Amino acid sequence: MQSLNIVFTGKNQVEVYNEAIPEVGPDQFLLQSTKSLISTGTEGICLGRLFEPGTHWDNWVKYPFHTGYSLVGRVAAVGKDVQHVREGERVALRLTHNQYKVVSGKEIVYHIPDAVSDEDAAWFHLATIVQNGVRRAQHQLGDTVAVIGLGLLGQLVVQYARLLGAQQVIAIDVAEKRLELASSHGATTVLPMGVAEAREHVLNLTEGKGVNIVYDVTGAAPVFPLALGLARNFGRVILLGDTGNPAAQHLTGDVITRDLTIIGAHDNNPPTVSTSHAYWSHLRMGELFFDYVGRGDLRVNDLITHRYAPTDAPEAYRLLREERATAMGVLFDWTRL
Repeated sequence: MQSLNIVFTGKNQVEVYNEAIPEVGPDQFLLQSTKSLISTGTEGICLGRLFEPGTHWDNWVKYPFHTGYSLVGRVAAVGKDVQHVREGERVALRLTHNQYKVVSGKEIVYHIPDAVSDEDAAWFHLATIVQNGVRRAQHQLGDTVAVIGLGLLGQLVVQYARLLGAQQVIAIDVAEKRLELASSHGATTVLPMGVAEAREHVLNLTEGKGVNIVYDVTGAAPVFPLALGLARNFGRVILLGDTGNPAAQHLTGDVITRDLTIIGAHDNNPPTVSTSHAYWSHLRMGELFFDYVGRGDLRVNDLITHRYAPTDAPEAYRLLREERATAMGVLFDWTRL
C-alpha cells in the first residue's frame, strides 16, 4: 500500500509523492487522513531554513523533511492488540501531512467528539501550544493583555485571554485582515502598527502603566526587546513565538528596573501523561480545546482562509512564502484525492 506525502526536499522545495507504507501489525492501526492544518510559522521556518546554524531548528530540520504535525482522519484498520481506537472512529494525532499512516498503538490519540468537525479538530495541536503558554502566564481576572503578532497562535491567544477574564486584550499587527479577525474573536482594541509605534497607544490605554501580560507571538527576534517596553512594573512577557535567530534577541533595562518576568513556553514541556502533580498533559489540553469548540466558547473555522488538495501543496507553501499576510488558517483536504 502507498501513501501520498508532502515533503520538503530542500530549502524552499516542496514535493508531493507516494511512499510505501507497511502492513498494519497487531499493535498498530491505520489512519486515513481527512484534514491537516499547516502550522504557518513553524513550517515556514523549516521550509526556508530561516534559522541559525547550531540552533534546535538546525538539529531538527534535515531534508528530506516530512512536515506538519496536526493531522485528522478516520481509523481504517485496527490491529488485534489495539484496544483504545476502533475502526471508523475520528481521531487527531501529532503526525505529518500524509494520506495514510500506520500508527503505533502507543501513540497519543485525540478522540474527536461528535460536536467538533474535522476542520475544527485540525487546530488541536496549535491550541495546546497556546494553552501551554497561557497557563505559564498565570492570568488573573481583570488582567490587561497585549498580543503582538496575530497569526494562528496570536488569534488563539486572544480568545483564551478573553475566556480567562481579561479586562483588555490589545492586539498589535501590521496586517489589517489579521486585526479584523482578532477583533471579531475578542480583542478589545486593535492597533494597526508595529510594536515600537504601539507603545504610546498601549500606555494611553493603561493609565500610563503598561499591561500585566505581553505575548510576543511573532517569532521575530527584533520584536522581543520592544515587547518588554509594553509591560507594567512586575509584568510578565511570554515568548510564545519561537524564533530561528535567538542570538538576535536581547534584554533591555526594563527587565531589572521594572522587575519584569520573562517566560518561555515551548510545546515540548507539558507532560505526555497526566499525573496528579502535572494534570495538564497535551492530551488533557486537547480535550479541553474540543470542549470549548463544541460549546462555542472558541471559534476556529472562520479563521480558515484557504483549503487545498494535497497535490497543490507547492502552491500552498508558495502562498505562505510570498503572500502570507493574505492567509490565516491553511488546510489540506485529503478527501479531495
